[in-house]
Amino acid sequence: MKNTTTLAAGLVSAGALALGALGAVGVANAGHPAQGRHHGHPDARFTMVRSTAAATTGCLPEAKAKVKITKLEGAEQMDIHASGLLPKTEYDLFVIQVPDAPFGLSWYQGDLETDRYGEAEGTFIGRFNEETFSVAPGVAPAPVRHDSPIADASANPATAPVHQFHVGLWFNSPQDATAAGCGTAVTPFNGEHNAGVQVLSTRNFAPGDGPLGQIGS
Repeated sequence: MKNTTTLAAGLVSAGALALGALGAVGVANAGHPAQGRHHGHPDARFTMVRSTAAATTGCLPEAKAKVKITKLEGAEQMDIHASGLLPKTEYDLFVIQVPDAPFGLSWYQGDLETDRYGEAEGTFIGRFNEETFSVAPGVAPAPVRHDSPIADASANPATAPVHQFHVGLWFNSPQDATAAGCGTAVTPFNGEHNAGVQVLSTRNFAPGDGPLGQIGS
């Protein structure tokens, strides 16, 4: 697996509205966990399945991911092993409010890149439990770094705390999604807001009962 290091970049909504509330460091390191910070066995395990978009188009029929959550001191470690994806391809991982469109508030965790067999492993450190949420007590100016294909918002919408208990994985580019037969839509789910469609999600859990919400704080 290719080693990469990523910085989880703020909070974005499916409409590309930035809500600054949380941040985390994610390190994709071919499955090697952070040393000396976890206590052994994972505290939770769950699977990701083909997204509605992927299932509707019939693409990547073997795509799936296994996820492990391990409690650390003051955070959690999320380990992901994805398989059945397009080989040598980049994907973007988000914690999301609901598993299907419109996705709700969505938090960019980082990237995965598959090997020649269509497999990828990543480790991400952040708040992945029943306390995962976004909040914006009021409206404030937001940086505008992108004006196309999906522009940044210049201010955030005010919102009370909103929990995000689902996980989703997107193609980094619409061209890769098209090559896999998954559709041509352009979405905001990468750092440049020009990602492809969602390929994996936790839609195997109820919209209001995602797997992260089942992990105690």
